[in-house]
Amino acid sequence: MKKILVIDESQLFREFLKQKLSEYGFEVTLAVNGLDGSVKLRQIMPDLVIMDYYLSRNSSIELLEKKKNDPNTAGTPVVMCSARIDRQKLMQVAKYGVKKFFTKPITVDSLLRTVAEILDVNLDLDNTPCIIEAHFNDEILFIEVSEGLNKEKIELLKYKISELMDLYETESPRVLVIMPHVEMGSDDTVKLGMLLSNILNRTRTKPRYIKVLTNNRYVKEFVDSREAYREIEVTNSIERAMDGLLGKKAEAYMDGEHSVIQEDFLKSTAPKKAAGESFDMKFETEKTVEQGLEEIDRDVVVAIVDDDIVIQELVETAFTDTGFTVKAFNNGREFIECGELESFDLVFLDLMMPEMNGFQVLSELKQRGLELPVIVLSALSKKETVVEALKFGVSSYIIKPLKPEWLLKKATEVLRMNF
Repeated sequence: MKKILVIDESQLFREFLKQKLSEYGFEVTLAVNGLDGSVKLRQIMPDLVIMDYYLSRNSSIELLEKKKNDPNTAGTPVVMCSARIDRQKLMQVAKYGVKKFFTKPITVDSLLRTVAEILDVNLDLDNTPCIIEAHFNDEILFIEVSEGLNKEKIELLKYKISELMDLYETESPRVLVIMPHVEMGSDDTVKLGMLLSNILNRTRTKPRYIKVLTNNRYVKEFVDSREAYREIEVTNSIERAMDGLLGKKAEAYMDGEHSVIQEDFLKSTAPKKAAGESFDMKFETEKTVEQGLEEIDRDVVVAIVDDDIVIQELVETAFTDTGFTVKAFNNGREFIECGELESFDLVFLDLMMPEMNGFQVLSELKQRGLELPVIVLSALSKKETVVEALKFGVSSYIIKPLKPEWLLKKATEVLRMNF
């Protein structure tokens, strides 16, 4: 049995690595600081050390120096993690046998593959396509799940929830689980149970304060048939879900046209603690989105409907290397009247535009029976509501300011589902 020593001052990070690595048959020892790590390094003589750069009692450099001077541990490989690092520190630790340096928040699949390579073992990871994102918006925990259910990510989610609750100093939050594009059936029973169980156990929230927004009938059947989950409401109505979470009508938070949400609902909230996050819910394999786009073996035509020329240019630049055709429209009316709506494979749509806004565009497409994949562009600084957009069946949304990698990731996700 291979032995791994984990030295990190984050209890949550230690717990996650112990649980995950133990699943694969490793003997895992935990150390809470540099001094504890130095003692346990001599005691157990591990096959691998995973440690943070910033340690108390003994610094990481002091620990590495002791390891180097002990012939029993000098050759032990080290994987180092840190939220903050620079080139000088990388050069400083390289001479101590540090094989890999990860920046927190860590991509878990990349870390596990590094462990497998160093120790020459095979780790069987769940490769089911899955995207899970979690964030707090005011007092509500939003969990977005798309594509499918992945065991590794569902396990990681419970630690992510604990970390977010600590950062936001929130106990028993109300939870909205958004699962608009997850295909599942009886084969996913175990994973769906894991997902709901992890949410319940980590949030310590009563089931009636958890809402699941989905069109998938199996999810409702599964929840209704389990006593532990029966009070969780499963609905395909965003208004119904938000009514239950907020304790009053969601319409009370919107203006008369249902296009702008009031300040007290979608206000941007920052963590109450300054500490950074340890876990990245994205896997390293998801970050090479160009590979995913290359798998789509047909010409793709993308529309960008936004009155901001800078946004138009940003989208066009993001897709420069894909070979896709990108057509820009300055407002909703220009797009609707272009005469070639059915030719578009994907639409990036701003919500707030002159002449015809994004909600009017979505309404017009619905009236014409056109089911175009739409990714909404939303600026929280203007408080547009993604709640109202979801009613029209939009495929996804991206919060402004935009980044090219986000555009490519969302495009990959949506196009894979539609091709």
